[in-house]
Order: sequence, then structure tokens, then C-alpha cells
Amino acid sequence: MKSKLTKIFTFLIILILVAVIAFLCYIFINTRPVDKNNKEYKTIVIETGTSRMDIAKQLKRSGIIRNYKIFYYYAKLKKVNNIYAATYRLSPSMDIKEVLKELEKGGTNTNTTFITFKEGINMVDVANIISENTSNTKEDVFNKLKDTEYLDKLIEKYWFIDEIIKNPNIYYSLEGYLYPETYNIDKDFDVEQIFEVMLNETDKVLSKHKKEIEKGKYSVHEILTLASIIETESNDKSSRGDVASVFYNRLNSSMSLGSDVTTYYGARIAIGSRDLTYAELNSQNAYNTRASGMIGKLPIGPISMPSSSSIEAAIKPNKTDYLFFVADKNGKIYFTKTESEHNKVIKELQDKGLWYEW
Repeated sequence: MKSKLTKIFTFLIILILVAVIAFLCYIFINTRPVDKNNKEYKTIVIETGTSRMDIAKQLKRSGIIRNYKIFYYYAKLKKVNNIYAATYRLSPSMDIKEVLKELEKGGTNTNTTFITFKEGINMVDVANIISENTSNTKEDVFNKLKDTEYLDKLIEKYWFIDEIIKNPNIYYSLEGYLYPETYNIDKDFDVEQIFEVMLNETDKVLSKHKKEIEKGKYSVHEILTLASIIETESNDKSSRGDVASVFYNRLNSSMSLGSDVTTYYGARIAIGSRDLTYAELNSQNAYNTRASGMIGKLPIGPISMPSSSSIEAAIKPNKTDYLFFVADKNGKIYFTKTESEHNKVIKELQDKGLWYEW
């Protein structure tokens, strides 16, 4: 018996070592030059507003790098955040390090900067980020969100935007519509130009699912609303399909979503900044899914900027019987089918010191 276990253990160790070696070889190969003997230089133009991932894809298409995903994550690992929109001369004989070094030098246009809008942030955060990194103020951002003529132009231009964004009960008209990504932005861009860059990226993400959305029961606005709640409720991408299933199951069972993150947003309080009061928990507003009258309903609009994984979860949720979930203070999510099971999990987390308290 011991001999058999030893063999199994040895086999597993060998298997792991082979996998690690294979992975390292894969990384090594894909960080090498495409053709070390090809000294010909190519002109690569990186336009303002190009995301870091799109820059990687552009370099791959141009034959400068072997693998755009390896390049993207390598640049992220090395914290290369100052690639400017400019014209570059790059060669297939360069390895990843050399390519990044050239990109960091910048070109003739040095008035651009990389601005990161993290997944799950809301419009207040967006306004702060824009004001900190460009010549615009927070008021410029908020005023643009109230500009009905501007909103009408967006409704006409983008297939995924409609009149609902002008509903007076929505706090910020484009909440949830601006895709979270790292962008190369000209510091002198006005708010409209910045929003255009972000909305164009949203168009790319949503267009992949356009047919599914059009065939489905829910509108783009409702999908983005649900995706924004999924994003805010779950830090773990692998759990988002199940989180989505809970919300759909509750909607189909004529239950309220009962999502605390919508209550925080409705009360205009930063999530986790403090516990909510009884009055806030039961506040009657168009966002609070814990309030009476919200049975079987989504909030009036998105509460954050959802990532592609949350959007995909909202469009294609997992099929489960779950009606409840709760996260511990480490972010692990526990799914249950009944309220008694749900309460039992909460009690166990409290006993183990894993219950999250603000």
C-alpha cells in the first residue's frame, strides 16, 4: 500500500514539475524576439485612447512580439504605465524587454498619460480620477452627465444606449456604461473625448454578446445593472456565474435581490465605510433592493463599472438552485438554497471569526 502511495505521490510531483517546466518554457519562448535576424524597423503608431491590451494586440499584428497576452501581463508585472501615444520604430529582432524600453521612451507626443479606471468603481470615483489626471474638474464630469443634448447624441451614436439613461431618478446617466480599463489619454482631452474612448471600449465588449442580448429577456441597461451588482458583490471572478444565478433565481421567484451594495449606493455612502442605519437599510429609493416594493425588481440603473466577466455572468449565468450567498472577510463566497442554511453559514462564520464587520 505504501509503495503504491509512494508511486502516486512521485507521479504527481513529476507531473507538477513537468507542468512548471513547460510553463516556464512557454514564457521564455514568447518573450524572445520574433526574428532576431530581422533588423528591419517598422513604424508603429499608437493612437491616443488605445488601451494597454489593444497596444499589445497591435504589436502582435505588426509582427513585433510573439504573444500579446504574455506582453500585456509582462508589462503589467513590470509596472510599465507610461507608454505614450506616439510613433515608434520597432523591430522583430527586439525581445519584450527591448520593446518595452522603447515604448517607455515615448515619441513626439508626450502630452498623454495612462489612466486606470478599476473594475467596480463608480461615477464619483471616475470624476475624481479624471480631475486628478487631466485638465478637467469633477464638476466638468458631473455637468456633462446632466447635458441632455450630449446624452441625445450618445443615444443616436451607440446601439447599447437608449432613453433610460435620462431617467431623472438615475444618479449619474452613464454609470455602468464606461468600460473599466487602462487608457492612454491626452491630458488636454475634454470630458466628451474621454467618455468617447471609454464608450468605444464598451461597444467592443458588448458587441461580442449583441445577438444574445437581443434574443434575451433583459435590455442592455438591465444587463449592465445586474453586472454592476455582480461586480460589486464578488471579487472572485470564478464565483460570478453563481452570484448571477442567485439574482436571477430570486427575480424568478418573486423575491427582492436584497443586495446590500445597492443599499449603500442608494444612500450615497461608500461601501464598507460604515454600517448602515435602520433608516438607510429601509430607505425607499430606486436603487435599494432591500426596500419594500422591490420584489422581483432590479434597481433603476447600474451602481458601478462592471468588468467583462461580470457582464458575461449577467448574460450567461450558471444554472443553480441557489437563492442566497454570503462572503466571509477573506472574500470567499458561500452559496445556499434556503434561508435556514444561509443563517447557519453566517453563524459558523461568526463563530470562526470570519464574519466581515465594517
